Amino acid sequence: MFYRYRFLRRVAAIASLSVVAGCGLLSDGDHDDQGPIVVGTTSAPSTLDPAGAWDGSWELYRNIFQTLLAYPYGATTPQPDAARTCSFTDSTSRTYRCQLRAGLKFADGDPLTAEAVRHSVERIRAINAPGGPAGLLGSLDRVETSGDRDIVFHLNKPDATFPYVLATPAMSLVDPDDYPADSLREGTDVHGSGPYELRSYEEGERAVLVRNDNYQGFAKRQNDAVTIRYFKDSAGMVQALRDKSVDVTYRGLAADDIVALQEHDDEDLQLVDGAGTDISYLVFNPADPWAGRTAVRKAVAQLVDRGAIAHKVYKDTVDPLYSMVPKGLTGHATGFFDDYGEPSVAKARKILTDAGITRRVPLTLWYTTDRYGSETGLMFQELKRQLDGSGLFTITLKNRPWKSYVTGFQKREYPVFGRGWFPDFPDADNFIAPFVGEHNALGTPYPAKEITGRLLPHARAESDRAQTVKDMEAAQQIMVDDARLLPLWQGRQFVAASVDISGGEQALDPSTIMMMWALHRKTSW
Repeated sequence: MFYRYRFLRRVAAIASLSVVAGCGLLSDGDHDDQGPIVVGTTSAPSTLDPAGAWDGSWELYRNIFQTLLAYPYGATTPQPDAARTCSFTDSTSRTYRCQLRAGLKFADGDPLTAEAVRHSVERIRAINAPGGPAGLLGSLDRVETSGDRDIVFHLNKPDATFPYVLATPAMSLVDPDDYPADSLREGTDVHGSGPYELRSYEEGERAVLVRNDNYQGFAKRQNDAVTIRYFKDSAGMVQALRDKSVDVTYRGLAADDIVALQEHDDEDLQLVDGAGTDISYLVFNPADPWAGRTAVRKAVAQLVDRGAIAHKVYKDTVDPLYSMVPKGLTGHATGFFDDYGEPSVAKARKILTDAGITRRVPLTLWYTTDRYGSETGLMFQELKRQLDGSGLFTITLKNRPWKSYVTGFQKREYPVFGRGWFPDFPDADNFIAPFVGEHNALGTPYPAKEITGRLLPHARAESDRAQTVKDMEAAQQIMVDDARLLPLWQGRQFVAASVDISGGEQALDPSTIMMMWALHRKTSW
């Protein structure tokens, strides 16, 4: 039979997914001699320099670099990794101090000191690479060091989410001797201080990871080596899994392949189905003569049938989403469902006619062909069918590959366009803050002054994140009222593996980044 483990739990607890019955954990150092575990993914790095990437490159970074804090198995808040201790030293969440573990080294033997930490963080802002993670450091004023092990981060405003930022792979620690302060490093020679050393790298093909003997941190490595293979599409990746040239597949499984894996009677394969936090949404350009009108946006919101998208296009491998903050996070609301209910042509027509719009509204919807999965084009076809079928809209679809697509939305060329979001950290703040303000991750200004000026600052001053619910709900309601962003679906995370591989349940951190060190072969018990 096909082994299928289904976990539908809060994403904040994804790192504590149940262990398959009978699967014990091995201690660091008890490994097999059957060669590296081979992991397939469609998410290839865009650069090997952490200062240049705010994308899927983080998957590789997590395994070859260290951060001051990260997520041990079972943790839902950041815990020290390269750091021995970290904490706010004031009551206003503006001064954050970390002390490094003693004797830290990079994989090539160079010492990892407080100065390396300062250098790693400050170069992100100095380089400010297009598509880079400098935007995560908006609350950072300056970094001070004392001796080889003490670092103090001074913030320009209270920010209780700052430890979460430090735990992102964007804040990977790099050697000042190898990484320039004002430019990205080129080439493939990488020496981090993480659980693995990058032995070799072929762009778009593979990354060969071997055990880093200089590593000091919380990771309990269940294997000595991992090879990551990068695939162009899900079909090729799944075929490699069936051919046994890949042991595990993750990130990029298409809906049809997931369904086929679920239904296929194969004793050699298993599928782990877990909660996820990736979301898909539409962005409306306020400068467009039609998309810029609130009534038009609300009419679209009233017509979109998320259930049909989830079922017809994604074969129920995603869930309908009614807020920019996904289910499972503290502060999640369902504002779009509460305000609009089920799709209704009559209600949408009234929204338009009340605004004086009596003709069919022409809108052009843009999507990228090579970023968010092979179903993206089908989803936009379904959106066109729904909106055209109402008799209220005339929809034109256009698309571009990701690299030119990014340029287009940064230049604000698109009336309406599709985006996806994988969180930087598992907090509702990270599904609101990146999308608002004059400069944001959308490339389209969204001032939202009540959110940026009051709600987010108030919430970030609260160290107990459970106390931010009212602020987060109020921010989401503003987004519903504006309808500038239209959430569509929330993903689930699927890991497909050979039946002799264990650890897939423990391998995903709360941001659904794979910790390769959790994987191991059952035959090594």
